[in-house]
Amino acid sequence: MLRRTSLRRTRRASTLPVPADHAWAVVACGLAGSRWYVDAGPLVVRGLIDRLAGGAGRRWSVPDRPLLVRGDTVGFWRVWEVEDDPGSGTHRLVLVADLRSPGRVTLTTTVTAEGATACRVEQEVRLDPDGIVGAAYLLADLPARETVTELVHRRVVRDVLQGR
Repeated sequence: MLRRTSLRRTRRASTLPVPADHAWAVVACGLAGSRWYVDAGPLVVRGLIDRLAGGAGRRWSVPDRPLLVRGDTVGFWRVWEVEDDPGSGTHRLVLVADLRSPGRVTLTTTVTAEGATACRVEQEVRLDPDGIVGAAYLLADLPARETVTELVHRRVVRDVLQGR
C-alpha cells in the first residue's frame, strides 16, 4: 500500500488483483445496503462528532441505483463529480463533506486499470482550510486525517476484494 501525506492531503493507494470495472462497481455503487462511504467506522464516528459539535451529521440514505451520479447525497457526502469512462481505464468519484469544519473536506477515489485483471485504487482526503481557524485546524486534524484515510482505504480494499 502506498502512503503519502502533506499538510493538506493524505493519500493511500493499493494495487488489487481485480479488473478496474469490477472495482469501480464497488467504489461507486449506489445500491441500498452497507457502503464504504457511509458505514466505514471512521466516517460514522466523524458524523457523530459533527452532531455533537452542533452540525447536522447527516445520514442521507444511498439512492438505490447501480452507480452514484453527480448531485447524489449519501451519508454526509455530496457527490461532486463522477468520471466513469470504461474505455479510458480510469474512473473517479469525488465526494465533498457536508459537515461543520473550518474548510472544505474532499474525498477523491480513483480506480485505474493496470492490465485486464488488475487495478489501482487510490484515495485522497484533502482539507482546504478557511481563515485562521481553518489553518489551525489543518495542523490539529492531521493525525486524525491520517487515521481516517488509512481505515477508510482498508475498508474499500476489503469491499472490492469481497465484491461488495
